[in-house]
Amino acid sequence: MMGEFKDFVSRGNVLDLAVGVIIGAAFGKIVTSLTEDMIMPVIGVVTGGVDFTNKFVVLGKVPDTYKGSLTDYAALKAAGVPMLGYGAFITAVIGFVLMAFVIFQIVRMANKMMPAKPEAPAAPAGPSEVDLLTEIRDALKKA
Repeated sequence: MMGEFKDFVSRGNVLDLAVGVIIGAAFGKIVTSLTEDMIMPVIGVVTGGVDFTNKFVVLGKVPDTYKGSLTDYAALKAAGVPMLGYGAFITAVIGFVLMAFVIFQIVRMANKMMPAKPEAPAAPAGPSEVDLLTEIRDALKKA
């Protein structure tokens, strides 16, 4: 079993996958920073100073022991208040769209760089159905 595992791990595809996962995680952090630190502030300025990180709807009761601001999403969330954080969701959707677009561009560029696969030669054309039926008819007439 250990030999099979060693063979599995030493295959190129597994190593490529591991490298891809590590690079993908690092790239995800870059896209998250791009979204939260660069794009969302610009969107906030364009929309008149709207800060999407603090856009939420409180769904339940705020504990009596809570002493923080009722407009601080992170503090309310840490206090266990049930909330619908649509601002964080909008930020995540924008991050996803950015990530998907960049991955699309990478795959598109990689496909252009790869040599085109030659088309398989067409199978030699055999007799048509009409020809085969004609041969069968003629053979039956002779019999």
